[in-house]
Amino acid sequence: MTDSDLSTTMFEQIGGTATIDALVDRFYDRMDTLPEAKIIRAMHADDLGLIKDVLKRYLTEWTGGPKLYSPDKGHPRLRQRHIGFAIGDAERDAWMLCMRGAMEETVTDGAARQELDRAISGLADWMRNR
Repeated sequence: MTDSDLSTTMFEQIGGTATIDALVDRFYDRMDTLPEAKIIRAMHADDLGLIKDVLKRYLTEWTGGPKLYSPDKGHPRLRQRHIGFAIGDAERDAWMLCMRGAMEETVTDGAARQELDRAISGLADWMRNR
């Protein structure tokens, strides 16, 4: 690994803002259309516009891009923000099904996609509260 590899963020590796935007859009498209995602789609408002924007800002910052989430929302406190939703294995699996499909469609760098998948899988596991 070179010094430049060490300084490249996940945000840059996956393609920056354009990829994050496409990833989130495809994620919610899948959530809207996959029968396996009904369980998690029901946890969201009919209009996904606001939550799409929040997830785009969160993922941008979380992957090492510009700080678009924390100046407005503060510390993510993801478990606290999601505690009102029953999140068990089925919900985690449905969420990951949507996210993995969206990553396959939008993250062209296979190594970066695998690294992102590992990180997001850990986050999804940690979000379980049931």
